Amino acid sequence: MSNGPHAKLAELGLTLPEVAAPLASYVPAVQSGQHVYVSGQLPLAEGKLLATGKVGNGVSAEQAKDLAQRCALNALAAIDSLVGLEKVVKIVKLTGFVASAPGFTGQPGVVNGASELFGAVFGEAGRHARSAVGVAELPLDAPVEVEVIVEVA
Repeated sequence: MSNGPHAKLAELGLTLPEVAAPLASYVPAVQSGQHVYVSGQLPLAEGKLLATGKVGNGVSAEQAKDLAQRCALNALAAIDSLVGLEKVVKIVKLTGFVASAPGFTGQPGVVNGASELFGAVFGEAGRHARSAVGVAELPLDAPVEVEVIVEVA
C-alpha cells in the first residue's frame, strides 16, 4: 500500500512516535461506533514538551505551528495504536487550543500546522471541520494542544 498513510508520513520524513502517556485519568483515544475520539495531545517528544510558554510572547507563531504539527503526529500515533491509520476514512473535526499572550490573534495560522499535516497524510479525507481557540493556560504550560475526531471503517 504505497499510497497509505504510513507511506505518506515516510514521504514527509516523519515517523509515528510512541503514544504519549496520559497526564491524568484518561486514555489517549477511544472508539465509539465508527468514530475515534483522540484526547488532547500536547507537543511531546519522548515524554518531554518541546516548548513551553505563550504564543506571541516567547513562542513564535511559526514555532507554535510546528508544535501543532507535533500534536497532530501524536494524535495519529494514538489512532494507529487503537485501530490502525489504514482504517481512517475521514478526519472529521480538529480542535486546536493555543496558549495565547494578550493581543495574539493568530490562532488559525498556528492550528494550520495540524490541519496541513492531516491534509498531507490523508488528502481529501484529511479536510475537516475545525476550531482554533485562544486560551490563557494549557497543561504543563504547553503552547498548543490538539484534539481530533476521526471516522474509521
